Amino acid sequence: MRVSQGDTRFRVKAIAGTHVALMAMDMDADTRKGLRGFAIKRGVSGQPQTFLRGIKFFEELVPHHDPKQDFSSRDQQFQTFLWSDYHASPGTSYDFTIIALYGDIHAFEERHTLTFSIKTEPEFDQGQGVFFNRGTIASHAFETTFNNKPLTDEMTENVSDDGKLLDPETAWLSRGLAEACLKYINDTKQGEGLRVCAYEFTYLPILRALKRAIDRGVDVQIVYHDTKKDDDANRAAIAKARLPKSVTHVRTRTQIPHNKFIVKLAGGTPVQVWTGSTNFTDTGFFGQTNVGHQVADAKLAKTYLDYWTKLAQDPVHSKALKNAVDLTPNPPNAIPKSSIAAFFSPRKADNMLNWYGQRIDDTAGLAMMTIPFNVATTILAALGQKRDAMRFVILEDVPTPEVNDAEKRNRGKLAFSNGAILGKSFIKFKRGVGGAKVAPIPNSGLDQWFVDEELARPTNKGHVFFVHAKVLLIDPLSDDPLVCSGSANFSNNSLTANDENMLLTRGSTRVADIYMTELDRIFRHFRARDIINATADQQKNVLLLDTTDGWIEPNFKDGTFKNNRRLLFFPVTNDTKPWSVVAASDADPFKDEDARAAKVRADKSAKAKARKAGAAKKAKTAKKAKKTKKVKKAKKTKKAKKAKKTSRAKTSLRKSRRTHRKSKAKSKTMRKANKKR
Repeated sequence: MRVSQGDTRFRVKAIAGTHVALMAMDMDADTRKGLRGFAIKRGVSGQPQTFLRGIKFFEELVPHHDPKQDFSSRDQQFQTFLWSDYHASPGTSYDFTIIALYGDIHAFEERHTLTFSIKTEPEFDQGQGVFFNRGTIASHAFETTFNNKPLTDEMTENVSDDGKLLDPETAWLSRGLAEACLKYINDTKQGEGLRVCAYEFTYLPILRALKRAIDRGVDVQIVYHDTKKDDDANRAAIAKARLPKSVTHVRTRTQIPHNKFIVKLAGGTPVQVWTGSTNFTDTGFFGQTNVGHQVADAKLAKTYLDYWTKLAQDPVHSKALKNAVDLTPNPPNAIPKSSIAAFFSPRKADNMLNWYGQRIDDTAGLAMMTIPFNVATTILAALGQKRDAMRFVILEDVPTPEVNDAEKRNRGKLAFSNGAILGKSFIKFKRGVGGAKVAPIPNSGLDQWFVDEELARPTNKGHVFFVHAKVLLIDPLSDDPLVCSGSANFSNNSLTANDENMLLTRGSTRVADIYMTELDRIFRHFRARDIINATADQQKNVLLLDTTDGWIEPNFKDGTFKNNRRLLFFPVTNDTKPWSVVAASDADPFKDEDARAAKVRADKSAKAKARKAGAAKKAKTAKKAKKTKKVKKAKKTKKAKKAKKTSRAKTSLRKSRRTHRKSKAKSKTMRKANKKR
């Protein structure tokens, strides 16, 4: 839901997702003079309001600060023109009051007030449901609420048969994601069906929910990734959950069968699909940032069911590619208005990266993106173009030099944030089972002002710890937004090698509002930590509020990030062409798909021939070396034999001479003896 209130002197634009209410404020120059900040009150409609709280403070008012403290915004204001309430509940009407405070910090003056009402989005409405988990697992709230208690199997598996997470910490981290997936399964009735396609399939409450569904007469069939290893984790979990072998189908003929979707059937007809980025694991639901996307659309569900049916046959790559292309042809530059389309992999080539890149280029106001792995060259080229549109990107890993260069070239317009823990370095191990080394940033002094943040999950293994969602938003603040979300990473391998699925949703402001408020939440969480960690050596307490007007200027200075961000909500003009209009005139990004695929095959063939030629040359060289070695050995042997023969001859000659000398001496002795006689 979107609400605007006020006038040019003081105004607010609010956007509500399911768990987030975002508020962007604006003021004219005269009204900004002497502004100390904003106090914000919120209450369920018709009930008393309470002030929202924050952790920043005026040093003079809090001489003895405790890092665990938070403060009412009436006493310690929000010095920002963008604030979000992260404690909202889905489908709830709220009344908000924003108060602009002025004057001396010991006696603030309430000079301007805005009130508005807004209703958060229901979890499922208009045929779609979008569910994000907490995602920002290392945080002030996690430490102060749960003392950074590590998750255990006992905690995550403490789930009732009706899908309630009974452990408070697990429920807090899930934030409705695991509950929604369990509800999707549990609501399936006798005679209905479920078709599961899973990459990682080890979270026992999900598997047990499927077993209970089977027991009550639901037709359950499961395609899962089988590594063929003796200790395969999926097979072990299936056995532990006592799922019958008759309902399982292995997917082995691709290295990464990366799908995570469930099709629901009623009366033998597909009616809904659950998809998104969330693996069916405890880490997927409670660790990295993930999203589940539920759609009640019979046509879409049938497309997914047909895909599932093909995958259940465990096709080889060539057949899997044909199936994906036949079921989901390449999309037009702008899919039809108010529509939703699927896009399956593998594909002939990675041209879909160009499609995504074009949509980023087409953006009129704002593009937002999550990238769990490397930033593909094609995507970075699009993000790095000098343009008026803002671009916010959430990365899993620390930016590469190329990414940093792109951000510098587009300062104020392009901003990256990456997964981080406040006050700590996080160094990943890329090989084997992965894992990471976490250590405090030396001599930072941050522990004086902040609580000790830690991840809920262990860091001894794993490759993705912060951001696993795969999302691209194009103009989410407009009336015609585009949302791209699913299992597929924005990479070559994801498009050309893996089993994957993506949803392309156009025109749903409800869906866009949920995605946008969640991505903004995650982006700002990590960006704040990135900046604080990068400047930790300055020994500066960033929690201190400004007693002057200095904090206001960056929000209204041309070219600054904060000013450009404010203008997203309060544009000076609206003459920019919508993304869909620009897209219509774009070139066909799939035009060279066959040629690109042929080049890839030719390159692979050339490399294979080179390897073969190299192997043949190596074999020939080895054979020649072996022959040379044999000849040398023969010569050496012949020489040795000759030497041995010569040695024997010499020995025989010496022996003969000794014998001759002895015989001669004996004869001489005998002659002497005869003479004496």
